[in-house]
Amino acid sequence: MELALKHFFLLDPNVIFLNHGSFGACPRPVFEAYQTWQIKLESQPVQFFGRDYAGYDRHARQVLGSELQVDPGNLVYIPNATYGVNVVAHSLSDHLDSPLREGDEILTTDHEYGACDHTWEYACQKTGAKYIRQPIPLPIESPEEIIECFWQGVTPRARLIYLSHITSPTALRLPVEAICQRARQQGILTMVDGAHAPGQIPLDLRAVGADFYTGNCHKWMMAPKGAAFLYARPEVQPLIEPLVVGWGWNSDPSKIRVSKFFDYLQWTGTRDPAAALSVPAAIQFAHEHHWEAVRQECHELLQQTIQRICELTRQHPLYPLDSDLYRQMGIAPLPPEADLETWHRRLYSDFHIEIPVIEWNGKKFLRISVQGYNTPADLDALVGAVNALL
Repeated sequence: MELALKHFFLLDPNVIFLNHGSFGACPRPVFEAYQTWQIKLESQPVQFFGRDYAGYDRHARQVLGSELQVDPGNLVYIPNATYGVNVVAHSLSDHLDSPLREGDEILTTDHEYGACDHTWEYACQKTGAKYIRQPIPLPIESPEEIIECFWQGVTPRARLIYLSHITSPTALRLPVEAICQRARQQGILTMVDGAHAPGQIPLDLRAVGADFYTGNCHKWMMAPKGAAFLYARPEVQPLIEPLVVGWGWNSDPSKIRVSKFFDYLQWTGTRDPAAALSVPAAIQFAHEHHWEAVRQECHELLQQTIQRICELTRQHPLYPLDSDLYRQMGIAPLPPEADLETWHRRLYSDFHIEIPVIEWNGKKFLRISVQGYNTPADLDALVGAVNALL
């Protein structure tokens, strides 16, 4: 890993930061672009919002659309991926032509992010639909095994499939492309939660094929906090209702700026759009620093680290380390007797390592994130800490 990348980040140098997956980290040049946008807004707010903002936003969506390989007219900036899940969940439960009725099923996995599980449970309470968590047991060996396990949960009542592209608790990359294609053939709507995908893997939303896709830009894409997007295929955009009703609702059809989907969601009142407007700077930073090579280097360092920890703990990896089932974030199993509260406390207090220690479905593990600012020495320190705590 190039040590030169470390100085671009604002992270505390006294902490070994192996938890990029929780909130991300923003490089200095991108953060400076963010501050420039904030100053521009404050210097003349009426000029900014009243006359210039539409052009600024259009450019930011064009750059992001090019990165995601979709029409920017089908993208809207939102604060975070959980917000995007809420937009779709509330829309499908409130819309007059909602596809969700009593007894219908929303199928997901048992690897999903808790806040979004709550969102769909809330929608099910309103509609009478059922939220089904299909188990995907670990260890897992291949994408094909994931598809086979998951599809066992599909019944004739399935109306929506909701999946993470890369899961939060287990860092598992799900084969969403194949699942979305199969669902489309059976007339089942799909939504993919890409909280961890943009920036961690190359992302072509056309190839993913989801009806709805939400993703964070402030995590692995390294934009400032509060930058995320929601994408919807044009065919399903009429299903979307505004989460917050504002000027875009029921507007004159002749004055629609991009689409009803865009107008409903883009302007919901005064807010600071600087994080979203900084996304082009984050994408530029990644391109200038050859991020595809950086990602691969991070993956290889993570692979070596998980292997080393497994040798210490005498536990088997929870997915093949030479596979594509994880990328820059992965899990290293801990012994069943490990006291997670003690591990988490001592990793930070004794070794200054910021890392999640997780229990999921009876399994205990470290969730390790490796980003461009990390060095082999950071991972050596983690392995040394694990050895000491054992």
